[in-house]
Order: sequence, then C-alpha cells, then structure tokens
Amino acid sequence: MTFQFNFTIEDNLDNELTPPGDGTLTPNSSKESSVSESQKGKHRDTKCSTEQSVLPPNHSWGPTSVGHAAPSQDTCNSLHAAHSSGNLEPHEKQPCLRLAKEHAVPKDLKKVLENKVIETLPGLQHVNISVVKTVSLKENFPGENIVSKTISSHSDLITGVYEGGLKIWECTFDLLAYFAKAQVKFAGGKVLDLGCGSGLLGLIALKEGAKEVHFQDYNSLVIDEVTLPNMVANSTLEDEENDGNEPDVKRCRKSKVAQKLGQCRFFSGEWSKFCKLVTSEKHFEKYDLILTSETIYNPDYYDTLHQTFLQLLGKNGRVLLASKAHYFGVGGGVHLFQKFVEERNVFKTRTLEIIDEGLKRFLIEMTFKYPS
Repeated sequence: MTFQFNFTIEDNLDNELTPPGDGTLTPNSSKESSVSESQKGKHRDTKCSTEQSVLPPNHSWGPTSVGHAAPSQDTCNSLHAAHSSGNLEPHEKQPCLRLAKEHAVPKDLKKVLENKVIETLPGLQHVNISVVKTVSLKENFPGENIVSKTISSHSDLITGVYEGGLKIWECTFDLLAYFAKAQVKFAGGKVLDLGCGSGLLGLIALKEGAKEVHFQDYNSLVIDEVTLPNMVANSTLEDEENDGNEPDVKRCRKSKVAQKLGQCRFFSGEWSKFCKLVTSEKHFEKYDLILTSETIYNPDYYDTLHQTFLQLLGKNGRVLLASKAHYFGVGGGVHLFQKFVEERNVFKTRTLEIIDEGLKRFLIEMTFKYPS
C-alpha cells in the first residue's frame, strides 16, 4: 500500500488533529460523556469543535477550497445562527426514515462539489462536514432535516432519526491505520462500507484495487452531501494529478472518472431494508469484505446487524469491525457484541488489535464458523 496512517489518540482533547514533528496526523479523541436514557444511542461528545473537520485550520494540510465555498471563520456560531434564523421550518416530530434506496451519481460532477470545502488526509480528500451542516441549515434542504434536529437535541445521535454519519469517529482512523499495517488485500474484491458516513474506509478499498465498493449509511443526507462528494473529490483529484499537460490524456479524463465512479454504489436506509433491497437484485453477489466502524454502540441493533452480516457476507468473506470496548450510558461495545455473536454460533470473532489500553478500542475480525 502506498498510504500510511500513524495515529494515536489521547483522552484529554476534543477530537482534533494535531501534527507531530514528523508530519503525520494524530487524531485526539473527545472525553467520554454519558448519554441520557431518553437518547439511547452512540456515546458521543457533542461539543461544537468535534463537529468540525478532522484537520485544524492552521495545519499545513489545512482546508483547501474547491472554488465553490470558503470555510466559515466561526462555524459553530454559523450553525447556531442558521438554526435560529427565520428560514427554518418549525421543528416537527417526524416518523423514522427507515426505507432504503439507492443514490445515483449525478451526471454533473461539478454540482456535487458545490458549496463544499475539501480537506486533506494522507492519501484522501474529504469535505469539511461543518460547512456541510451550515449550508444545509441555510439552504433548508428538504427531507430528513437531521442537522437542525441534532442541534436542538444537543446530540450527535438521535436513535432512529440520525445515526452519527455527519462526523468522522476515531475508530475509523484505527481501521485506516490497520489497513496499512496489516497490508489488507482489497484487489479484485467486492467491498461494503457499512454505516459509512464519510466513506473513508470504502475510498481506501477502491484506491487499493477493489473491483466494486458499496457505501451504506442510515441517512440519505449523509450520502448525498458527504459520501458522494468525497467519492467525486477523490476520483477527480486523482485523475487531475495524473493528467500532466498532455491534451490526449486530458481528453480521457471524464471517462476515467466515470469508470471509477461506476465501480461504486451508494445506499441509504435501515440495515434490514438495505439488505432486502440489494439481495432482491437478480444477479446479487455477496461481499468479500465488510468494513464497519463504531456501529455496535447500541445492543438493540445487534440482531439486525448480525442478520445483515449473515445475508450479505460471502461464505469465505470477512468483516473488519472497529469499536470501543464499552459505550457508557448505552451499554454496547466489543465484549457484549462478541458474546452476542458467540451465542448464535454462526460467526467466529478474533481480536486483531487493541489500540489503546486506557480507552480500550478494539479491531475485530468476523468470519463464518462453517464456510462450506
């Protein structure tokens, strides 16, 4: 692999990235805080600083505009100002948006990156999520209205409404680092980035030769405004870097980008509905590899997640899962999930790595016990 991640996580800072002396990135996790019983879900720090990009504004790889938007000087204030403006519709209680659907890649790729600020990680580009939130509030996007709901509820997660996709969680970096360290093989495989959020896991799989990558997140706004733009940004940027000044090469650029995007599919919706949607296809092929990060925070979801793996994973495939040992206030975590899996006697789990003895973040692998 040509990329490298060297991440350590501290428990005394607010999920920011600070560059050590060698220029590598180090994400620092937010402090653990309890979740109220009325908001069972992911254990998350809801400080405004954690909603911003994983890169600090003064980093040498700091945010670079794609030409359609510029970073707000005070994104937190912008979010709350937009939320409190008269342009928003009254907050109404809405039913859970659980239906699954596939999201088509727009023909006009420039439009996908409108109002987006692109930032850099080693080997990856990603949109500044705080800008996405601010714009979605100001422009009053139709549909889920999840940004205003997270602000009004002071939570990064609302069970059954919003499942945390508008944030890059620390265990995602653990998996990215593991890909490089263990030289995970993606070439020729079919990969699912489950609960993808920004889609960084699937993007690396694609860059490393996966023949097909599917991205799934609970919320459609996350797919449309974060995952898809990240895919487009990485596809177009990589192609531009390889263009040089040769006219003949530049003429092939659009077709190359279209080919890369053609290897990807994007879905939103609840897991069981997503399974039903994809498995109903006439020529559905199961996944060789399923990647997922911090999706086992809530024990109420374990049965659906287990069924998702059972229906979608190829018999010789594997799941790579990253999670904390325990999510305070919710009760989920690695140990409880492993116990749940073992009791069903379908999959076997193996601990690949313990990232931090203090914070107890784990990487585990799941494979079928009886693959034949």
